[in-house]
Amino acid sequence: MQLSVGLLGLGTVGAQVAERLLAKRREIADRTGVELNLTRVLVRDLERPRGIPRALLTGRPEDILEDPAIQVVVEVMGGEEPARSYLERAIRAGKHVVTANKVVMAIHGPGLLELAGERDVDVYFEAAVGGGIPLISTFKVDLIANEIERIAAVINGTTNYMLGRMASAGISFDEAVAEAQAAGFAEADPSSDVDGFDAAYKLSILASIAFGARVHPDQVFREGIRAVDPLDFRYARELGYEIKLLAYAARTGGRIEARVHPAMIPAHHPLATVEGAFNAVQITGDLVGEVLLWGQGAGGRPTASAVVGDLLDVAHSVRKGAFNRIAMRFDADPPMLPMAEVTTKAYFRLRALDQPGVLAAVGTVFAEEGVSIASMIQKDSVEEGTAELVFTTHPALDAGLQRARSRIAQLEQVKQVCAFLRVV
Repeated sequence: MQLSVGLLGLGTVGAQVAERLLAKRREIADRTGVELNLTRVLVRDLERPRGIPRALLTGRPEDILEDPAIQVVVEVMGGEEPARSYLERAIRAGKHVVTANKVVMAIHGPGLLELAGERDVDVYFEAAVGGGIPLISTFKVDLIANEIERIAAVINGTTNYMLGRMASAGISFDEAVAEAQAAGFAEADPSSDVDGFDAAYKLSILASIAFGARVHPDQVFREGIRAVDPLDFRYARELGYEIKLLAYAARTGGRIEARVHPAMIPAHHPLATVEGAFNAVQITGDLVGEVLLWGQGAGGRPTASAVVGDLLDVAHSVRKGAFNRIAMRFDADPPMLPMAEVTTKAYFRLRALDQPGVLAAVGTVFAEEGVSIASMIQKDSVEEGTAELVFTTHPALDAGLQRARSRIAQLEQVKQVCAFLRVV
């Protein structure tokens, strides 16, 4: 049995996918009973030297999307458009699709999945979330008997690498960006990673699948890592924490809570030990309890691994005539929990005048906003006549924490609220 494949895009991931399909064609056929034939590859520049036969290349998307002989379309172009349009056209033409596109799946995924159900084809998107980590298949198969209660994850390798370097070497945010770019982890414009967009896209996909709801990326509270200071890592470790960019989603009182922000995580927690560009996702189900998935979450090779894995799954399904769509309906308008109503602990670091009455004034603000202090550390400041005060709190409404933060910054005795982090 043969299956013709069209590939949209030949960048870092696409080149790895094409190489694997061409170089391992016989091994794939032996493993699946299906010959995967790479028939056409869409590229922008036909004259650019490539590592695959020139006869496979085309600059016309219709050569893939409108060719009835091509049964599977693989999209590794990235970006929202024209990738979304191409995927929709492929599905409407009765083709199975495999995509690594987190933006498209976060914003349009439920609609594409429902359209695929109507056309009796499959949409595979394992590579859109965790790179080489088998997340989507875990939800589809292994945890399907569970009601998912919450997801906690470190799912952006670039920021995890940067935060690790800031913690270990004491370097600044800008220095960490430069190192991440030199190491190939960060793009020339790192804003998608450092401002939390990438993690928010991935979390919206996971939350939509886990809770059967259309969680749009705009509904995910998002805060990046630009404000994290190297000094805060020292205090975090003194208090028994590590700082990570946390992606968290849960069912809370019948509503969905979804947020991405820097957080202090207890040093003994599995997510606190994720190093470098690795990712980890902790899933809690009502039957299985806690499940931890860990692996390389970014890069051409891990992502290509997930894409080719999805292709093998398609081949198996086509050969057996039993397709593998996610049997799930998506609530189009899920009730969301606003960040202001989220209950969380917090860390405050402020620089204040070194004089009597400061602690009383700060404590009064916390008390009036319903925030209970868990611990306090006082250190000498580099600025003469001032002291550095570090507070951690017991759980409180985020709205109260934010009001306290604003009011403390306005106290006469306080020079600056230097840092605010939520604490897991």
